[in-house]
Amino acid sequence: MDENVLSLIAIVLLQAGSAFFAGSETALTAVSRPVMHQLEQDGSRRAGLVNKLLDTRDRLIGSLLLGNNLVNILASSLATGALVGMFGDAGIVYATGGMTVIVVLFGEVLPKTYAIYHANRVALLVAAPVTAVVLIFTPFVRTIEVVVRLIFRLCGASYAATVTLESSMMELRGAIEVHAGEEEVKEERRMLRSILELNDVEVGQVMTHRRNAITIDAGQTPTAILDQVVTSPYTRLPLWKDDPDNIVGIIHAKDMLRAVRGLDGELDRLDVVELASPPWFIPDSTTLQEQLQAFRRRREHFALVVDEYGSLMGVVTLEDILEEIVGDIADEHDVAVAGVRPQSDGSFIVDGSVPIRDLNREFEWRLPDDEAATIAGLVLHEARQIPDVGQVFRFYGFRFEIARRQRNQITSLRVTPPGEDGSPAA
Repeated sequence: MDENVLSLIAIVLLQAGSAFFAGSETALTAVSRPVMHQLEQDGSRRAGLVNKLLDTRDRLIGSLLLGNNLVNILASSLATGALVGMFGDAGIVYATGGMTVIVVLFGEVLPKTYAIYHANRVALLVAAPVTAVVLIFTPFVRTIEVVVRLIFRLCGASYAATVTLESSMMELRGAIEVHAGEEEVKEERRMLRSILELNDVEVGQVMTHRRNAITIDAGQTPTAILDQVVTSPYTRLPLWKDDPDNIVGIIHAKDMLRAVRGLDGELDRLDVVELASPPWFIPDSTTLQEQLQAFRRRREHFALVVDEYGSLMGVVTLEDILEEIVGDIADEHDVAVAGVRPQSDGSFIVDGSVPIRDLNREFEWRLPDDEAATIAGLVLHEARQIPDVGQVFRFYGFRFEIARRQRNQITSLRVTPPGEDGSPAA
């Protein structure tokens, strides 16, 4: 067979090898670690090989780069020799131009483009052969690693970055936000985002404020207390004595009804304070993650929130924390509260007491909630004044118009979010 034909066949085979190395590098770099982990748990042997390769990423990349450069250099050398024999010194120019086009197009762009769009599939296909390549090239790659580490050390650079909890959480949040435009997974994305934020939210932001909480004066007659418990939409109610801040216990509706049944209608003998369980006080700075664990540990569903001075701020329940994850949980006894009313012009009439987190979760807004818990509080914080009805503010791309005010409290606002292209509200 003609020597030039043999060179051509060898070049084609070498370029196929170049495409293999380039595509494998891209696929194994872009592969989804969670998907591979789940496939391995389901019994996929190839997914297990992919995970082992990713655990030694530096050796993997070194082997693929070494193999890719070897086949490209060898192919270029063969092409140069063949074309110099055919065209003399001008063959060097022909070989350089031709091999550049071939290597870039068939050895880099095509395989890498396919691999980036089918990373998981390609990674599973090449896992076994790449594992063999890594085993063959390991001695050479280790030698290269020693040289690279030495160069990094001489330059004062870090060879490998340490994985921190913060970076891991950021990666998880980024993975969730990647699918922000997909309506099919909107609810799942919302819940996952809320779970990751449990450690960033304090109970003071989700509690029921004492102004809206139902408490019972233990000094009333047992009949009056029973009427309040039965007509209340809640099963657990704080009892106070002499002063609303002096909480002496938590009465459970079932415990009270059970005691009433045992008294055969003699309500005067009912000692409500004795029936009540001891109150559990927690600071308002407790995070939802900590409080959720505390609820589980103590097997409690109800806690009283106090500020740094010990004054009662409100109550928080297990349901409040669960609602932060799954959204509002309504039952037949819940009280319907007006909150957000969409308008035909794209704006929203929002009660001032609506939590910012609820708005962000429902409409996927990005209003900050670190300085204020409610939408009215945010406007007050940004405006640095008590606004008048009709006054308009613009910040964070939103337009806020004061609709109603009661004394110094903003009770209703018209909120206009930014346009779909992110442009500020008019």
